[in-house]
Amino acid sequence: MKLLTIIGARPQIIKAAAISRAVRGLFADRLEEKILHTGQHYDGNMSQIFFDELGIPQPDYNLGVGSGRHGEQTAKMTAGIEEVLLSEPFDGVILYGDTNSTLAGAVAASKLHVPVYHIEAGLRSFNMAMPEEINRIVCDQLSTICFAPTQTAVDNLRREGFMESRATFADGRKRLVCNSGDVMYDNSIHFASVARQRSTILQDLSLEDGGYVLATVHRDNNTDNPDRLHAIIQALADVGMQDNIPIILPLHPRTKKILDNSQFSILNSQFLHIIPPASFLDITLLEQHAKIVMTDSGGVQKEAFFFERPCIILRPETEWVEIVNHGAGIIADADHDRIVAAYRQLADHPVHFPHLFGDGHASEKILQTILDN
Repeated sequence: MKLLTIIGARPQIIKAAAISRAVRGLFADRLEEKILHTGQHYDGNMSQIFFDELGIPQPDYNLGVGSGRHGEQTAKMTAGIEEVLLSEPFDGVILYGDTNSTLAGAVAASKLHVPVYHIEAGLRSFNMAMPEEINRIVCDQLSTICFAPTQTAVDNLRREGFMESRATFADGRKRLVCNSGDVMYDNSIHFASVARQRSTILQDLSLEDGGYVLATVHRDNNTDNPDRLHAIIQALADVGMQDNIPIILPLHPRTKKILDNSQFSILNSQFLHIIPPASFLDITLLEQHAKIVMTDSGGVQKEAFFFERPCIILRPETEWVEIVNHGAGIIADADHDRIVAAYRQLADHPVHFPHLFGDGHASEKILQTILDN
């Protein structure tokens, strides 16, 4: 059985590592995988280094689409994916998450009647102003099998009628919803020990376990809005000063560009330590040993939870509501006072981390379900 994995952004490269390991290991005699990189995000730091670090096979196809307006970018990717699907036979397409690459892959494959397998199905922020929300909803509707990472995601799909759907695909199959667990939990288990062996970032930055805060800011509604970005950066600096704790901020290229063109005097704070974009293994190690994580990244929210680190969410909502419901994360948005208060609450009270994301074998369950259906 031959599958096409479609990726286009750093988080998808990381997620694909778990599936690729399983394909080359337990399923080597039953599955063949080819990888298509849309080029949605592609440069040495944000893509190539992750292929090298994570041991993922180099892409068989790279569309080199690059950035652009949503419609333009998605159209180019859809056309390129269609050409690949027409060039050789595939038994299914694996898609991850909620990027424009995900949307393009779902549209191209479904039009050609190639089964679509959506990993991270059923996630909902319920904010239709988010491009990601649009992408994930459309992809779920076009998917042959929706692989939900949590029971909450399954419940979302049930409420939307997926369990009773009369939709029939070209091969006569009905849509299937599977609570697979989260492939990122698989990865966290696998790469946590690798990071401890290979990353030297704690020594390089003279950091101690629990002795710093890790912050990441990359979403355009934060980085492209000077008021929101200023509020976040000021809150980081104030938390550092009030608690006498260093704030480690690996700077996303988009954020660096905005800050370079601004007058952010607070960047001179002795507690705010801005470092270049960190590798996946470095980030993994930083997450494991941070006192608290502050982020607008959905992936980093989960990884903090996997490593039992409290998280402050720099967004008005999250698709990972389980983290918030269990008190392991607090939504603070880009509100200075809420960020500082959330830090104080998480720093001063114990936090519990129940097992919500599977058993660490989601990849094997996903691939076996594809083979069985």
